[in-house]
Amino acid sequence: MNHPEPGETDSAQQAHACCAPSSASVEGPPASFAVTEDAGVAGMALLPGGVFRMGSDEDEGDPGDGEGPTRLVTISPFWMDTLAVSNARFASFVEATGYCTTAELAGWSFVFAGLLPDDSPPTRGVTETPWWREVAGASWRAPEGPHSSIEARLDHPVLHVSWHDAAAYCAWAGKRLPTEAEWEFASRGGLDGKRYPWGDELTPAGMHRCNTWQGTFPRHNTAEDGFYGTAPVDAFEPNGFGLFNTSGNAWEWCADWFSPRHSGAPLTNLSGPGAGTQRVIRGGSYLCHESYCFRYRVAARSSNTPASTTGHMGFRCARDS
Repeated sequence: MNHPEPGETDSAQQAHACCAPSSASVEGPPASFAVTEDAGVAGMALLPGGVFRMGSDEDEGDPGDGEGPTRLVTISPFWMDTLAVSNARFASFVEATGYCTTAELAGWSFVFAGLLPDDSPPTRGVTETPWWREVAGASWRAPEGPHSSIEARLDHPVLHVSWHDAAAYCAWAGKRLPTEAEWEFASRGGLDGKRYPWGDELTPAGMHRCNTWQGTFPRHNTAEDGFYGTAPVDAFEPNGFGLFNTSGNAWEWCADWFSPRHSGAPLTNLSGPGAGTQRVIRGGSYLCHESYCFRYRVAARSSNTPASTTGHMGFRCARDS
């Protein structure tokens, strides 16, 4: 595998966060769509809403992530996709609309170095996180560049999609991106204050419940959970609401602008600040490891610019009830 040397500093691109390199933002989505395919609520779970404790006071994340203070949030009932949007579903959208993603327009996207073959062309790395490489031709169609394809990964989460791409898909499907509060409520699966969607133990009874990194990041992944890169969107057991893979596998875009500051006061249908430069991402990815990025916990959060695309960011959709 093509693992970079720790001291590489060959890129002007800087990482906004340790786990999600950023691209320059743009002034709004490159295209918008009216609803052209409304599949109703097929493949979605109706979540009951209610009051839940959002966030964490455990100091398990980066202080700048703003996981706390814990606050009471009231959520109205809503629908949520049980699965992240797959390559197959995104391909249907592109075929129907002719949509061209942010990465395709840019001509490149960020790829994890460990997924590149040893004979891949030279690439530039992100200064502070050199395992992220700028790969020409990488996109949702070719997740590791022109030599790769999604043919054997149609049931895996679509990757290399910007926030704009995710929002365009949602609009086409008659849905929307979930708010961050909706996302956390859904991921908790009805459990209160637990670290993961299934409880507090990462591997209860020795069983893996999500796709993250095992071993020593970034050089050795034992793949004890069965996967080196992404897993199918329906891998592992669902949470109490019937949602799959809200921890690990692929980060998921949320509708909200990011802010690390919260009032702690009770809130209803929280939707984040009215403006910003970064959009919230949730859930962590197959690259997360406690020693490096402990963000596959339910309360964990991060962000990225709306135009950023990487080989570990995807999304799922929500809908009003």
